[in-house]
Amino acid sequence: MKSATMAYIIAAFVIAFFATGIPYWQIPYSQASLPNSLYNLSLVVVCAASLALRLISKASFGQATLTVGLAVPTMIMARVIVETSQDPTSHNLWPFEIVIAAAVGLVVSLAGSLAGGLIAKLLKPGAPSGRN
Repeated sequence: MKSATMAYIIAAFVIAFFATGIPYWQIPYSQASLPNSLYNLSLVVVCAASLALRLISKASFGQATLTVGLAVPTMIMARVIVETSQDPTSHNLWPFEIVIAAAVGLVVSLAGSLAGGLIAKLLKPGAPSGRN
């Protein structure tokens, strides 16, 4: 994989991580409710990041979907680590939090990757998009 593609993949992950993390981390733990707390404009950013990754790089469908989609549960895990270090009794059901966030993130990223691949094919009909 070329370094330019890897840079785009890392950038898309970081954008999705912080776009979902910053609003979610500001919600007090007692008021956070998954998946409802994730349903906001940040998921549009996740979708757009995977779409853009497919359009502007040679990232494959799987790379775009998994990398961007897994930024959401990674953001949840970051919160779990920080909050359990302060209060070990919090996040008793953290595995369920991760599974819920992964499902939401992957579904949204899947939609963006599909749209990005289709748009790339429409813009360049003969060129393989997001391959190699």
